[in-house]
Amino acid sequence: MRIAIVGGHGKVALQLHPILAAAGHTPLALVRNEAYRAELEGLGAEFGLLDIESQDADEFAAAFDGCDAVVFAAGGGPDGNVERKRTVDLEGSTKSIAAAKKAGIKRFVQISAISVDEPLPADTGEVWRAYTEAKRDADIALRDSDLEWTILRPGRLTDEPGTGRVKLAEKLDRDDIPRADVAAVVAAVIDDDATIGKQWELVQGEASIEEAIAAVL
Repeated sequence: MRIAIVGGHGKVALQLHPILAAAGHTPLALVRNEAYRAELEGLGAEFGLLDIESQDADEFAAAFDGCDAVVFAAGGGPDGNVERKRTVDLEGSTKSIAAAKKAGIKRFVQISAISVDEPLPADTGEVWRAYTEAKRDADIALRDSDLEWTILRPGRLTDEPGTGRVKLAEKLDRDDIPRADVAAVVAAVIDDDATIGKQWELVQGEASIEEAIAAVL
């Protein structure tokens, strides 16, 4: 498959490109900065320009042309910017959903975050509240679409080496997970039709990725 990766220079995406390429897929890394081209092509990805915040769904659809699937891997990052949680984490997702429909793409995998459906304490900080609500609402929008979606909700992301050992379930206690293992799970579900319509939380664990997926199907 040719797979559009929205947020193609994010930390999970950088781990994902070589995994997809090694599996025979063609990742299309969509980013807003031409300066990333050589790095991304070196990871086995095709390069495409897309500014999540300034471009609209029609322009997203044009960027998705020729693709068979979309992975939404973008995030506003820990920059303290409340507005970017809406424009990147939420509107980036909803524009990607609309664009996939326009482009005739059905398969859509979204990287969200653990526990975003839970009520937030009254003293939750403004930035964390904005982030959590953006991820929650993006997931709602995807679940309400007619796309062939899978939603992965990882725990606290780390830059530790991947172990290939994870835990998946509809609800899990908060825990860490290496970004490399999140990427490996995305690659495992992207062309597995049995994972369509599934939403799982994802943390480090004892089972292999294949075993963890099989256990929740």
